[in-house]
Amino acid sequence: MNLQHQRIDELCEQLKLAGLGAQWPALAQDAARDDASFADFLEKVLASELVLRDERRTTTLMKLATMPAVKTLEQFDWSCAGGAPKAQIQELAHLAFVQRAENVVLLGPSGVGKTHIALALGRRAVIAGYKVRFISAADLMLQLAAAKAQGRLKEYFNRAVLGPKLLIVDEIGYLPFGREEATLFFNVVAKRYERASMVLTSNLPFTQWAGAFADDQTMTAAMLDRLLHHAH
Repeated sequence: MNLQHQRIDELCEQLKLAGLGAQWPALAQDAARDDASFADFLEKVLASELVLRDERRTTTLMKLATMPAVKTLEQFDWSCAGGAPKAQIQELAHLAFVQRAENVVLLGPSGVGKTHIALALGRRAVIAGYKVRFISAADLMLQLAAAKAQGRLKEYFNRAVLGPKLLIVDEIGYLPFGREEATLFFNVVAKRYERASMVLTSNLPFTQWAGAFADDQTMTAAMLDRLLHHAH
């Protein structure tokens, strides 16, 4: 490595362009071979840095999303989906519902692919640059209860509940909630209402949700009103 290359690498490091530091020698060789103008070389350098930043951003957002698996709609077996509306779900994959702070509720028995679809929508949102969080309903309740017991509930809401542009809550109703847990979940829905999107999965029809929320018909009805006001 000559001194000029070393200085360029040091400048890239100081500017936090580590990826570009690794990319520019090959780009410079291509430019020399093709007799490209300086402007052409600079354009390729900047485009390369943008691609690298997008890749790093996507990697970071995927880690923050805590999705247990990478799923895509292209992998989805529609023949086993129990009548899932393919056209509607493919339309949801364009993410207009996220832009409009609308919700998606996926209902059906176990094994029809609800979680797969939720994960696929979450992955699409991450690639589009949205902050996403995936969590099971049971784990969400455990974390909310722990935050409340530790006096950190407001902090937890601001970071983990209101922070993501898309919050995916899996397996609602798989385990019934006590009254305190049901109230905490109601607050999750209420605070995100018309502010940010949720994707929810459940094996229960809406008529049975009260049984999963401490048999509180009034609170469940109020929650569903907010949840379904702008929902697919």
